[in-house]
Amino acid sequence: MKGKLVRTEGHLANIIPIHLDASFFFERAVRSLDRNHVDKALKYFRKAVEYEPENPVNHCNMAGILSEKGDYKASNAILAHVLDVVDPSMTECYFYMANNYANMDQFEEAERALVTYLEEDTQGQFMTEAEEMMELLYYELDRPAKLNRIKSRQGVVEHDQARELLEEGKFAQAAELLEGMSPDYPDYLAARNNLALAYYYMGLFSKAKETIADVLEQEPGNLHALCNLAIFYQNENRTDQVLLLIKKLRAIVPFQHEQVYKLATTMGILGQHDAAYIHFRRLLKGEETATDPALAHYAAVAAFNTERYDIAKRLWHHVNKLDPGSEVARYYLDGLEAVIQGVQEPSKLSYHYHLPFDEQFKQWEDYGNGIPEEMKNDPLIRSSFFWALRHGDQATKLQVIHALGIIGDYEVQQALQLFIDEPGEEPALVKAAQAVLHDLQRVEHPELNAEVSQPLTPKAEALKTVPKVSKKEITGIRLGKETSPHWQAVVDRALQMSEARAELQQEMERIWTDYVSRVRPDLSGSKQIEGWAAGLEYLASKNRSRPVTYQSIAERYGISASTVSKYARQLNQICSVTPPNG
Repeated sequence: MKGKLVRTEGHLANIIPIHLDASFFFERAVRSLDRNHVDKALKYFRKAVEYEPENPVNHCNMAGILSEKGDYKASNAILAHVLDVVDPSMTECYFYMANNYANMDQFEEAERALVTYLEEDTQGQFMTEAEEMMELLYYELDRPAKLNRIKSRQGVVEHDQARELLEEGKFAQAAELLEGMSPDYPDYLAARNNLALAYYYMGLFSKAKETIADVLEQEPGNLHALCNLAIFYQNENRTDQVLLLIKKLRAIVPFQHEQVYKLATTMGILGQHDAAYIHFRRLLKGEETATDPALAHYAAVAAFNTERYDIAKRLWHHVNKLDPGSEVARYYLDGLEAVIQGVQEPSKLSYHYHLPFDEQFKQWEDYGNGIPEEMKNDPLIRSSFFWALRHGDQATKLQVIHALGIIGDYEVQQALQLFIDEPGEEPALVKAAQAVLHDLQRVEHPELNAEVSQPLTPKAEALKTVPKVSKKEITGIRLGKETSPHWQAVVDRALQMSEARAELQQEMERIWTDYVSRVRPDLSGSKQIEGWAAGLEYLASKNRSRPVTYQSIAERYGISASTVSKYARQLNQICSVTPPNG
């Protein structure tokens, strides 16, 4: 713009007029922020709002500066004005408000704002941050948020919940959740594939195959569906169809971890052990998967099945180091040695990270009714039981029925009821299943039998069946044969980092002793030790009313605040420590 000559008191002056508008003040505000002049920036944003009151961006910028200055209440007032008057579609304002409420320790209000953001926002710009905040609020409020859906991830939440249920061996619950998703998300093929797996693990092959057919009709090249279909065909002894699918699958070289894993396990199940070995070894080279004991076991099985005995031996020793509390590697190493010595004929091993079915029964018989919860809840053990209930011989089915009676949860009751309703089963087996189911229902509903005592809560039941470890055993952990040195390392690390007084030291030792006696965790890495120690210090400090925050703990341990929250929450769930909010 050229200057204009004007006369001022007899003089000529070169004047450049300034056009004052919202853009002018916005630029001045940004320049002030760059120079860390926060008060000036706030003043300029206020002027920008005056010139363009209908522009929500400047309102939000002003709210952001007020939040930085610690005036969270004023910041939220502006954000509420944006949502009520200026632009109700600015759903990210709910996320900003949740942050402000959390900084004011108003966790109920923070939760409401955050839930509204997740349920109304379509873009998911702050999804990662929102999930981390949700985890913090879970601990502060000592309960999960009442979140019905995440709009930016339609169907993803339900699918993730279903996947967790599958991983926990809760196949009937996973199927129910995925069935409910199907009408709303007909194109969500990953959910349909997992529904087929849920049916498969429950032994409902016809429903599993129908579901896979639906997926392949929409996407003929879907790798997960092709793998599942090949396994279904193998179960039906449809050799020609299996061979055609094997030829197609052997030509595929996927790069995504999940697809490589799926293809590797499928090829193993189909007896293509050479291909399975190649894919499993590819996965073991990955940084994130190199320390997975189950994956190393699968690679060992593939090596054994292709007569690479030296490699199999090295891999099972590696499994034993990664998972020292498991008996799986030791069992297979003994079998491998018998094969090498010529004492035992080699036979193909299955791709499951648990003991063979007969060996599981021996262990269950040894444990009796005191079976540890982690064994009851092992999804591979549970799926093998459900499988055998459907497809085993009569003697095996009878064993499974009695074993399931020990587990006795919702999944078991569903499986037993399906077995009873199945036409063509042996009357004696149906009668045994009815008896077990009846006993389980009497315990769950004592009004059905006056002689049945009040049932224990799930937590009390877990404490009844898991063998306790005395405090003496925990504090003297280095001397015990069956205890992990990492357990003591956790409390040692917490004591070292906290430099705590005697009272807090005792509280940390008390909580950790209580937790280990109930859960007996297997800690395999230094990162886990740091996480447990940080969570332990936070929980003990809160329980003793000492001022502490996730962030302050996280900074000292060199981990994230969400990690501190994660481990503190796990401790609190088992030990029922309920610290004050703060």
